[in-house]
Amino acid sequence: MENAIALLEVQAMVTAIVGLDAMVKAANVKLIHVEKRLGGRLVTVVVEGNVSAVTAALEAGVEAAKAVGNVACAEVIARPHADIVRFIKTDKGV
Repeated sequence: MENAIALLEVQAMVTAIVGLDAMVKAANVKLIHVEKRLGGRLVTVVVEGNVSAVTAALEAGVEAAKAVGNVACAEVIARPHADIVRFIKTDKGV
């Protein structure tokens, strides 16, 4: 685990992909989890990296996602507890 995680929750799969694309291009972060609910109408992507990288990535992701759809929530968690990481990193993989 790196030093931080960033979560971006949006409405619609296309919005999630656009946001994630901006996130991974903006900073040195790695996608660790994708959660789809309501048939893909609500999608959460989670990336990890150092605090400054995930913060920059999330800012870029939010801006890009807002340009094409709705952002439900965006959050950076610095130094997440090991139980949080275990909860996010399921055996399903990315």
